[in-house]
Amino acid sequence: MEPWLESLLRSMGEGEDGMTEKQISIIGAAVETFADKGFAAASTSEIAQKAGVAEGTIFRHYKTKKDLLLAIVGPIMSRIAAPFLLRDFQKVLDVDYERFEDFLRAVFHNRLEFALRNAPVLKIMLHEIPFHPELQAQFRREVVPLVSGRVQQIVAHFQAQGQLVDMPPLTVIRMCVTNLAGYVLLRTIVMPDAGWDDEVEMERIISFIMHGIGKKQGGPRT
Repeated sequence: MEPWLESLLRSMGEGEDGMTEKQISIIGAAVETFADKGFAAASTSEIAQKAGVAEGTIFRHYKTKKDLLLAIVGPIMSRIAAPFLLRDFQKVLDVDYERFEDFLRAVFHNRLEFALRNAPVLKIMLHEIPFHPELQAQFRREVVPLVSGRVQQIVAHFQAQGQLVDMPPLTVIRMCVTNLAGYVLLRTIVMPDAGWDDEVEMERIISFIMHGIGKKQGGPRT
């Protein structure tokens, strides 16, 4: 098991001692299996075999396979994709950038590093969040508000400086997220072995974004 995942699992659960060794083994095996096969195709018997426990042991801790999924994704969203995301991303949000493209470069590097470090869990979240309303609600409640307000302030600041076009900040954010997140997902989840040149791709993406939202100097936009 990856050290970061084992550390996370040991900190989860009720009570001062966190999860038991069996629970850690079960969830570690489930992360691997769900990431490899997806929730629907994964079987509790395979998870049990990887965890080195009897299948009945899983159901003593988790009544259904979905309970096992929620035990993984729910706490990880609140412990990684929420406070961890904010803590790791705060250093990007707190810097005063001279140009908006410098902010985009910092976001690119920060989020790509995060995705590379947490690819298996992110893969599970991408597979399962669209199909589970409770996970969607938790994502909207615990993840989105942590960064949305601050990023809107940053966009409004560069609009006031005349660097960005006059669009609603949320529209600007959606355009940027679509391009940056699209690359990060392709790079880390969909095609991780495609021989990417991250620096070259980053500059191409930023150039593409800025041609769309950057305010043209010397006259009106055409």
